[in-house]
Amino acid sequence: MKPFAMSRLRAPVRLGAMACALLLAACSSKPPVPDWQMNAQAAATKATEAYLSGNARVELLEWERARAEVARTGRPDLLARLELMRCAAQVASLVVAPCDRFEALRPDAAAQEQAYADYLAGRVSPQQVPLLPGAQRKAVASGEAATLAGIEDPLSRLVAAGVLFQAGRAGPAVIAAATDTASAQGWRRPLLAWLLLQAQRAEAAGDAEAAAALRRRAGIVEQGAARVK
Repeated sequence: MKPFAMSRLRAPVRLGAMACALLLAACSSKPPVPDWQMNAQAAATKATEAYLSGNARVELLEWERARAEVARTGRPDLLARLELMRCAAQVASLVVAPCDRFEALRPDAAAQEQAYADYLAGRVSPQQVPLLPGAQRKAVASGEAATLAGIEDPLSRLVAAGVLFQAGRAGPAVIAAATDTASAQGWRRPLLAWLLLQAQRAEAAGDAEAAAALRRRAGIVEQGAARVK
């Protein structure tokens, strides 16, 4: 996966590009794109945006729509790619949980998808690293905030930060970079998760003033999420 206004306008475009890369891998006007492909891409993009924004109702509806469109092909490998998109958004939001829907499809998934799933779970092997997207390969190699800053796509940046957190390699700079990224995009769910993590770290370090400021920011995010629900 900038000024606030423009970043919000461009977010759906970036998510659409990610959908092409992870789900379809061949968005082209020649030959004409099948209906299922366009529908699946649109639904996956809306589902991801809804999840990050904290709109659970829309998220669930759009994921089901995307799955139904991909299921029209009878290809479990494409369905596996779709599930990885969902799990990547969860990792970006510090949701540490197995990617169960992908695991059910793992036997039919390509090596690249298996490597990406293992990366999201924090258990990617050195042999699998070359199969990862370029931005994620760099994050695995360095694990530094400077590397995250070099990842242009905001969602990819948050995913990399989430994986570093699972591996116990997310220092203050990484957490701050993830928080700033989620804040700039207006993505409530990951922003709240990263803010609360920062607050916990500040409390553990005995910095009550910083912790209080972070929890005030989290309170604003929670109020906004309550209005959406």
